[in-house]
Parts: sequence; C-alpha cells; structure tokens
Amino acid sequence: MAIVIAEPCIGTKDTACVDVCPVDCIHPTKNETEFSNAPQLYINPEECICCSLCIPVCPVAAIYPEEDLPEKWKKFIQINAEWFVPKTP
Repeated sequence: MAIVIAEPCIGTKDTACVDVCPVDCIHPTKNETEFSNAPQLYINPEECICCSLCIPVCPVAAIYPEEDLPEKWKKFIQINAEWFVPKTP
C-alpha cells in the first residue's frame, strides 16, 4: 500500500503535507526547481512509510491511502509513481 496525491492538488500544491512528512517523500518542495512547473505534489511510493500524517493536513482532501482512492482518481497511482522515474534528456 502507498499513499497517493490525487486531482484536488492540481493547481493548489499546498505544502502542509511536505512539512509533516517524516521521511521527506513528497515532492517537489518549494525549494526544488521543479516546484513552479509541477501541476501538483507527488508521493514517492518507494519512500512512503504510510504513516498517513499528510492526509489530515491537506486543505483540499487530495491525499488518500491507495485502497481508499476514489475510482475516478485511480490513474494518480501511476502519475505519482512516474514523477519519480528518472527522465531521459
């Protein structure tokens, strides 16, 4: 299981979730160059420890445990994972 950030984050990118994450698995942070161009924040499924601390602090209710993700947002499982795949030039 992983935690997934879904569609409500698009255009919002509130970083309260970044601040509470004990393993720093939510990116891009405000300090990363990708922040301004990224449409949303993403959780690295390989680093997430599923502590769920990010869920209650999200002001737009965009964060879900994978098994509770609404069907209409299931594609965000892959979207989150793909953000962390190295990009080739």
